[in-house]
Order: sequence, then structure tokens, then C-alpha cells
Amino acid sequence: MKRVLSTLFLCMSSISYAKTTAPENIIMIVADGMGPAYTSAYRYFQDDPNTQTIEETVFDRHLVGMSSTYPARVSGYVTDSAAGATALATGVKTYNGAIGVDVDKKPLESVLVWAKKQGKQTGVVVTSRINHATPASYLSHNESRRNYDAIADSYVDNKLNGQIKADLMLGGGWKHFIRDDRNLVNEFKKAGFHYLDNYDQLSNLPKNQPVLGLFANGGLPWALDDSNKYRLSAMAKAATKQLENKNGYFMLIEASQVDWGGHRNDIAVAMAEMDDLAKTVEFLEGYVAKNPDTLVVLTADHSTGGFTIGAHGEYAWRPDVLRTMVMSPETIAEKLSKKDINKSLAKKLFNFALTDVELAQLQLDKASAEAEIKAYETAKAAGKEKKLSEPKAVASVLETSIKHLIDQRTNTGWTSGGHTGIDVPVFAFGQQSELFNGLQDNTDIAKKIFGLLGKK
Repeated sequence: MKRVLSTLFLCMSSISYAKTTAPENIIMIVADGMGPAYTSAYRYFQDDPNTQTIEETVFDRHLVGMSSTYPARVSGYVTDSAAGATALATGVKTYNGAIGVDVDKKPLESVLVWAKKQGKQTGVVVTSRINHATPASYLSHNESRRNYDAIADSYVDNKLNGQIKADLMLGGGWKHFIRDDRNLVNEFKKAGFHYLDNYDQLSNLPKNQPVLGLFANGGLPWALDDSNKYRLSAMAKAATKQLENKNGYFMLIEASQVDWGGHRNDIAVAMAEMDDLAKTVEFLEGYVAKNPDTLVVLTADHSTGGFTIGAHGEYAWRPDVLRTMVMSPETIAEKLSKKDINKSLAKKLFNFALTDVELAQLQLDKASAEAEIKAYETAKAAGKEKKLSEPKAVASVLETSIKHLIDQRTNTGWTSGGHTGIDVPVFAFGQQSELFNGLQDNTDIAKKIFGLLGKK
């Protein structure tokens, strides 16, 4: 009996050890603004309409739970990206607008910084500026997310044991890193960083050297408009290869522009950003299969736009036109603002044929916008412009009209141009992914990652 119990104890100890083995690599993905409607919509967006089955997506395969998103009490129930990212990065709730600080504006340690202290490589891959709210919350401390230049400066100035906190940073942000008062790119180079400014250079990164890649003045172009429509996936592939080392790594990936599509109530942009994210997660599925000591956790900081699949009492959602689009409504509007709108041009830009009613509405909206601008300019010449509201640019008016057209075609609904307070999905796969099952708070995600990194 004693021998049986001893054997059972050894087996149980072995199982317990296996369950608590920490992953070597941790990849945290924040899909900014991606509430549950977005992942549901993506399922129908990528569905093959020629089959009876609605095909499973990569998100369906790895859904493990939900997360609450509310900020510190002082900011109510609806978070912004800064407070949401700070919670996910540090495990502490804070006020809206805060970057890596608590409600008393005291600095908080992030999981990325803690990982760096444990000897791991660290990386940040985003489609926003690399000093935007989410990446900044993992790398910096500031009382306001709007202090973009100061946050960028802190990446160089506030080192950890003489080293810049991230060994790899990929995203946008030239205007904050190459300025008249300071050239941070040169300072990164002096600190030993390899610098690149073109996606093509991602395939030839020098091994064992830190990397800074900036590919746009601000955020990257929309996925629909970019030279590489899967730029997040391309950056993630290069980053995993670059960061691999004997001590492992922690990497933040942010699909930043799902949120921006939601803010603009632009379903075409949002689905293209979701597609780029899906391709990134699909790559990571294969990566984890080859590197089983890797954990991938994906969630959102909040949902944006009050997006609904179906609207106006009609039980339908029609994503077919979204699958054909090859440029964003913003770009279509810019092109239409410079030329006469006709069926041929519209079909070329939209990549689907407009009805006579849709075409007439665009023509009317353009004519009205041009008339308002002309009236304002006439009034200004007479010194009477204060009697009129300053008109919107023609391209801006057309963009709104185009988004409305696409919403009608798809029967898409929106309730807000801002964030909402709903819970968001959590996805996880790889080593210790079961820790993220069920309903949890956003701060719990950081706390669990801290635990896996050995912090008591």
C-alpha cells in the first residue's frame, strides 16, 4: 500500500509540475476596440457563401473566456485605450488617459518590463504609432496619453539597467521620433539599434541586434490601402524570428486600427483590419505548434462604435460587398473629390457596381459640399464668413456618404463614435493557456502573466 501511495504521490507531483511549467515565450495580443460583434462579423465576412456551412475562424478555435473592461472608479464604467492598456499591462486599474501610472499618477511596472528584468527579450509590434496608448502603457509612464513626444523621449531616456526596455519595436511614428528638436532615430542607432523604414527590409534583419522599425508618419495606412495588406502579420513573423533566444521573450502585438475603424463607423476598414489580425493569429497557431513552450493570449481593451450585425429592424447582414473592396472609403472619397462622379469611375473604386440611387446621392453630396465651400469663400471675401459655419472638405463629406452607403448595403448598425462598456472576448492557446478560461477582469490577465513570469 505504501508503495502504491508513494507512486501515486510521485505521479501527482509530476502532473502538478507540468501544469505549472511557465512558457518560455509569451505573446500578448491586444485587438484594440474589438468587442464580440467584431469576431462574430468576421466569421460571416470570411464565410464561403457557396457552402451550407459557416466556416470556423481562428477566433472561434481559441475562444476561452471573457473579460470586463471598466477603468478605475473615478472614470466610471467605460474605459479608454490608455486605462485599458495599463490594466492589461500592469494589473492595476487607473483613470482614463493614464499611461502606466495609477490614479495617484505613480509609476506602475508592466509585464514587459518585468520580463526584461528576468532576462527575456522584449518586443512591441503595432499598427499605430509605437508611442500610442497601448504600446506606451507597456513601456512608459505618463499622466496623459496625449504627451506623445514626451512618451517617445522616454523610450530612450528611461532605460532599464542602461538598456532600452524593448529589444524590438515595429509600427509607425516618424513625426514623434524624427523632430526638429530631437532625432530619436539617431539616438536609437547610437544605442546599437538597427533601423528600418520599409516593410521589405523585414526579411533581412540582423540577428542579435535590437531593432527599431518605423513605417509611417503616424499610424500605418489602413490595411485596405497599405502596400502590404497583411502588414501586422508580416511584422509579427519577423519579430518572432528576431526575438527568439535561449531565455525566451515577451512580445506585445496590437491590432491598433480595429478601434480606428470603429471610431469612424467604417465597417469596410474594420473587417480588413480584422482580416490582418486573423492572418497574424493563424501564423501564430503554426508557430506554437513548432514552439509548444509559447503562450499566446488575445483580448481587447474595450469595444468601439457600438457595432451591430444587423440594424433598423431588419434581420439580415450582408457582407458580400466588403469582400470585394480594394481600398478604404477614405481613399475612395479622396479620389472621387477630384473627379466627376460617374458609374464607371465608381465601379473601379468601389470594386462593385453602384445603383442609380447610390450614384445620384454621391453626386448630390459632392455638389452640396462644393456649394457650401463656394458660399463660404464668397462670404469670406466680403468679410462676412463669421455668419456661416466653416464647411467640411469635399472628401470628408463624401467619406461619410460612402460609409452610409456601405452600411445600407450590408445592414450594419452603429450606436457611437466612441467606446462602449461591454465585456470583451479572451482567446488563448499554447502553454498554460487554460489559465485564461472563464470570466475575468482585465487586470487578472496581467496578474496571471506576472505569475507565469515568476512574480509573486
